[in-house]
Amino acid sequence: MKRLIPAVLMLLVGAMVVAEPQNPPPVNALAGYDKYEMSPIAMGAPYAGDEGKEKAKAKIQDHMSTEIGPVLAQWNIDAAGNARGQSLVIEPRIEKLKVVSGGARFWAGALAGDSYVVMKLRISEQPSGVLVAEPEFYQRAAAMSGAWTFGGQDKDMMHRIALITKQYLLDNYKEAVGGATGYVPQ
Repeated sequence: MKRLIPAVLMLLVGAMVVAEPQNPPPVNALAGYDKYEMSPIAMGAPYAGDEGKEKAKAKIQDHMSTEIGPVLAQWNIDAAGNARGQSLVIEPRIEKLKVVSGGARFWAGALAGDSYVVMKLRISEQPSGVLVAEPEFYQRAAAMSGAWTFGGQDKDMMHRIALITKQYLLDNYKEAVGGATGYVPQ
């Protein structure tokens, strides 16, 4: 029995170390608002204005519109007749971004490094401005996977960030439960 307790503790500590971090739940469920809106993705220095980063942001915006647009459209239909007096505004912002180009993948392969994106959402009530949630999402394309897929993983990462964002919104619509960040330790 004395040997069993340390072994169990080591397993529990090991599980906590590799467990994916979670975004906290919103202040309240996302259902019940009069209107739902998503702002275009914002991106500040040093990424804004860089041609490659702007192209990546536009691609992520396309994925966000494709994945989350229909969800918000349905929520707006469901909200018809609500009289809460508040809208829910979702403001995505790219905090960090590196996308290895196809040319760099072709010529340098894995030596071009990892691609990654970190995006925060500011979810707030309007017109009150009350912050409902501020989840943060991560996605990465490892250097080797990017090389072996000839840049496919680098491109797919931009779609996965939209999917994990969509899942957070869906999971927190009826009940505030939080959700995955997408962060995977290396």
